Amino acid sequence: MNAPVTRFSCEEIDEAVAWRRELHQMPELAFEEHRTSAFVAERLAAFGLKVETGIGGTGVVATLSRGTSSRVIGLRADMDALAIHEATGLTYASRNVGRMHACGHDGHTAMLLAAARALTKSETLDGTVHFVFQPAEENEGGAERMIADGLFSRFPVEAIFGMHNWPALPLGRAGLTTGAMMAAFGIFEIEVKGKGAHGAMPHQGVDPVACVFQIGSALQTIASRNVSPMSSAVVSVTTVHGGDAWNVIPDACRMSGTVRWFAPEVGDLIELRLKAIVHGIAEAMGCTATIDYQRRYPATINDPTEARFVQGVVRAMAPALVLEEDIEPSMGAEDFAFMLMEKPGAYVWVGQGRGTGDAGLHSPRYDFNDAALPIGADLWVRLAEARLAKA
Repeated sequence: MNAPVTRFSCEEIDEAVAWRRELHQMPELAFEEHRTSAFVAERLAAFGLKVETGIGGTGVVATLSRGTSSRVIGLRADMDALAIHEATGLTYASRNVGRMHACGHDGHTAMLLAAARALTKSETLDGTVHFVFQPAEENEGGAERMIADGLFSRFPVEAIFGMHNWPALPLGRAGLTTGAMMAAFGIFEIEVKGKGAHGAMPHQGVDPVACVFQIGSALQTIASRNVSPMSSAVVSVTTVHGGDAWNVIPDACRMSGTVRWFAPEVGDLIELRLKAIVHGIAEAMGCTATIDYQRRYPATINDPTEARFVQGVVRAMAPALVLEEDIEPSMGAEDFAFMLMEKPGAYVWVGQGRGTGDAGLHSPRYDFNDAALPIGADLWVRLAEARLAKA
């Protein structure tokens, strides 16, 4: 951090860090965030906010209104963890075996809690802020579930904002684009069936393993030979399972993976070509194939006007927080995209990098950098005050 964040006292920062570390010890998976939701709701109520729980399953929304303005914004944090065995060795490491806050959602939750408390003391706020604590960001679409449960009809907003820590950015920097921020993503599972045989007599069977190898190689041509070089696309095979013995050709072999894109037409093309390649190669090699192809999250696209507004807020925070002017979008995915499809808004990355050797997101050795906590919380407060400033 280039300069201290003076909005928060040392005691307030220490308490927010304590919240974060307590949350880190009790990670919960998608739609199982019962303890986390209760922890969040209890503190929000203690701040004097109106709190509603159970939205989209385990989501929490708290509301703060000041002044007479009808302007309303939403600030969103995600609460869920990942199915990862923690390997940090921290004194506050996960106590839930096989569960870990490996993406920093514990930090996001603590940042928004700290901002909510600070905004209850704001003397410049004129309007309403909905603090949205969302379940199930990791893969299961908690944002979509909250929306289906009436998030924006029960808590209408004119704009919604999201934040994520970003290890690739240095501490004290933040960045966002005025368009595409995160990619859309889908998953696929392919089962190829052949005819088993002795490994020494392959001619007596139909080898599904050899077929899967050919399919996996051919799938790489989708991005390199079907999608325009001016567009972005990823096709990654991430698992292959087949057989139980070194001398037996199995009856079937399975593979799975993920695909990423930004433009909808690219997503259509990837699905079309993947299915054609799989069925074509399977037929040519005497096998049959079944495909489970699912489009999970759309691309996270910032509203240009709202993104420029957030950029202006960050610039005004210098030198405590410096805007990374030339940020590039990521092929990672984020279900905040569903909220941005419903309402204008923006998604910003806040740097937390501590050096080239630090573990990245979703690593069993990852840990949120507590030094980023007051920076992110201060950004939330300044964003709300700037958007809902008294006339």
